[in-house]
Amino acid sequence: MTIKITPYLMMDGNAREAIQYYQKALDAEVPMLITYDDMPEPPKEELKDLVAHAKLEIGDSAIWISDSPSTLPVQQGNQVTICITSNNVEQSRRFFEALKDEGQVKMPFQKQSFSPGYGSLTDKFGVTFLFDTEN
Repeated sequence: MTIKITPYLMMDGNAREAIQYYQKALDAEVPMLITYDDMPEPPKEELKDLVAHAKLEIGDSAIWISDSPSTLPVQQGNQVTICITSNNVEQSRRFFEALKDEGQVKMPFQKQSFSPGYGSLTDKFGVTFLFDTEN
């Protein structure tokens, strides 16, 4: 079983600008950039050109970044999420279930078009976690 922890930056409509900034400042490579328009479900018009998910590689490490949809407003203090990625759905679900106690579920853990198990929550200490299961 493989588990990776990745910082996930949520931006307020300026993810492309941040990506360019980090590319230059940190010599980052961008092997993946998906807009909301690239997603299976048609987005709201104002989201079409925004970044739904991008991966920045910095040496052997990575940062994920996206523009937050209007349903999840960005506020100072909630811009960084800890993403826990596993290759085992039951492991991801177990972590999710363990941290949701006394926390707030933002997105229930369930199958998505891009993942067999995905969900997010804010734990009882105010830390936001995203759980992603690789195919």
